[in-house]
Amino acid sequence: MRIAMLSPIAWRTPPRHYGPWESIVSLLTEGLIACGVEVVLFATGDSETSAELRSVCPYGYEENRSINPKVWEALHISELFDHASEFDIIHNHFDFLPLTYAGLVDTPVLTTIHGFSSPDILPVYKKYNGSTSYVSISHADRSPELDYIETIYHGIDLDAFDFQPEPDDYLLFFGRIHPDKGAKEAIEIAKACNKPLIMAGIIQDEAYYQQYVEPHLDSHWVTYVGSVGSVQRSMLLGKAMALLHPIHFDEPFGLSVVEAMACGTPVVAFNRGSMPELIEHGVNGFLVSDKQQAIEHIDRITTIQRKDCRRIVEERFTVNRMVEQYHGVYALMLEKVA
Repeated sequence: MRIAMLSPIAWRTPPRHYGPWESIVSLLTEGLIACGVEVVLFATGDSETSAELRSVCPYGYEENRSINPKVWEALHISELFDHASEFDIIHNHFDFLPLTYAGLVDTPVLTTIHGFSSPDILPVYKKYNGSTSYVSISHADRSPELDYIETIYHGIDLDAFDFQPEPDDYLLFFGRIHPDKGAKEAIEIAKACNKPLIMAGIIQDEAYYQQYVEPHLDSHWVTYVGSVGSVQRSMLLGKAMALLHPIHFDEPFGLSVVEAMACGTPVVAFNRGSMPELIEHGVNGFLVSDKQQAIEHIDRITTIQRKDCRRIVEERFTVNRMVEQYHGVYALMLEKVA
């Protein structure tokens, strides 16, 4: 079995700090290779992998703003499809655009839909619904207008997240600084609970940051540490008493939720999108409907056993489980074309 793995080129694969799609591509690629599958990774030229790396774009366009995204995305995608006949399966992690090449090649195309950025992109998925295969990353993120071969939850490398049985006395916000992620609400919840809040993540909406985050920053109660690397990430997640996740959109998955739980940290999340698939209310966190409920449940956070947070990740969200499921999907696809 020879797989062409198409990664995005916004960031390096794996990312240095932020880049959830690139992170999953890297974990899946390395896991498949460890199982003896031949994988060719199409990613940025500075990517790090044990697979054969093919690239036309030297750096991620979010890391080097001299790179024109549209131009290099077109070159990147076409580079793979120009060589489609070399592969048994093309695994697309690049959203909808590569689907427009799928009808021009004989190689089966699998697309992991990492979320719908807008309803406007659905017509592309609908056009190729019968001729390609789709994987959803949660049941909540499935469109009723599409057919899916499988739902496969993201998996993480447990070795990268140290279990911390004894937390410090702070709350954590870990995600994009953007209205969707609820950075403003996280600050309000923490202040109402009289708890320090550490905030980590890229600033995706500068105006929102300046209006709702920056005025609250100080040396103790609200601290913003930027986008952090793997070592600092594990410590921040593990020593928090809880992760605040007051989202304002139907989140397709939520890697930071699983990463926090892997460290033993329970999550207090607004009950939207995939959150009920990740969080068992009262076991590894709390599902709440608004800020007031979040505040009330912070007072109950010590009723959560941190070892249960880790256990659920070990049972449901490991990279090995993810790799095994994708391997099964590949086998099923090849059976259909045999």
